[in-house]
Amino acid sequence: MLDRLQSLADRYDKLSELLCDPDVANDTKKLRDYSKEQSDLQPAYEAYTEYKKVIEELEAAKAMQAEKLDDEMREMVKMEIEELSARQQELEEQIRILLLPKDPNDDKNVIVEIRGAAGGDEAALFAADLYRMYTRFADNQGWKVDIMDVNESDLGGFKEIIFMINGRGAYSKMKYESGAHRVQRIPATESGGRIHTSTSTVAVMPEAEEVDVEILDKDIRVDTFCSSGAGGQSVNTTKSAVRVTHIPTGIVATCQDGKSQNSNKEKALQVLRARISDMMRQEEEAKYAGERKSKVGTGDRSERIRTYNFPQSRVTDHRINLTVHKLDQVMNGEIGDLVSALTLAEQAELMDKGE
Repeated sequence: MLDRLQSLADRYDKLSELLCDPDVANDTKKLRDYSKEQSDLQPAYEAYTEYKKVIEELEAAKAMQAEKLDDEMREMVKMEIEELSARQQELEEQIRILLLPKDPNDDKNVIVEIRGAAGGDEAALFAADLYRMYTRFADNQGWKVDIMDVNESDLGGFKEIIFMINGRGAYSKMKYESGAHRVQRIPATESGGRIHTSTSTVAVMPEAEEVDVEILDKDIRVDTFCSSGAGGQSVNTTKSAVRVTHIPTGIVATCQDGKSQNSNKEKALQVLRARISDMMRQEEEAKYAGERKSKVGTGDRSERIRTYNFPQSRVTDHRINLTVHKLDQVMNGEIGDLVSALTLAEQAELMDKGE
């Protein structure tokens, strides 16, 4: 571990030199790449720097303990050794986590798809609740939300909504949300006061750049049509809505949120790239599913991951058997505790595997 840390520290120092080089400063791509690499290394570098300082102070304290000291001084040295030893253990744990393999997509923007599933109108209304939950969470993180496509239900819910969250680290926190979300509550449409169970599905995909997924013009079919709103009524008379079909895979992406056909086409292509990349990733992971089944799920939208029980104000994440009794706060976007618990569970799993 120490050899690897020293190697990271050496690379961090080298990057500091490179960033001061005039040739790098005048090269936008190199400057951006080196700055990002150094930023990624900084947490481990700072932890290692403090770790070395703690070890030096601990050795000095132990050497002093071997000297002839009065009782008061000996007690002070003993307390210092205890504090430094505790800090050493904390730093070692922190460093082990920092050295875990990082998901290469963690820093990327995400495309989120929410669909009402089982439960008809109530499922669509819950899909709208989930959308509001994620947008409020995004606001708290300082991220920007951009709707890409939406299909509203007659009662104001969403049969489907697709949106992008722009912000560094968005995927690292949103990736655990993929799966089936179950709600238990009395629907507004229920006159008998009975509790119903409905589900909405969430798919979270990292944004795929053009260099990640190349889409050739000859491989796509582009159709245009008039945008429509709830109930299917036309909301404009120009064919600004765009449907893009990737012929080799059959994957389709639609965007009708913007008034510009070109803007909608570009957004549809963004969704298409993300879906193709997600398909490729899932195919690759399926080869190792037996060996690498994760406690926090596979990202399969058919997997039930969480239950929101309104009568008991309870939210349960089934992947890590975590229950919190603060449903109002969660639905208001305060999902940080759930995200942190899922992150820790994944880190613990990786550490157990010795990866």
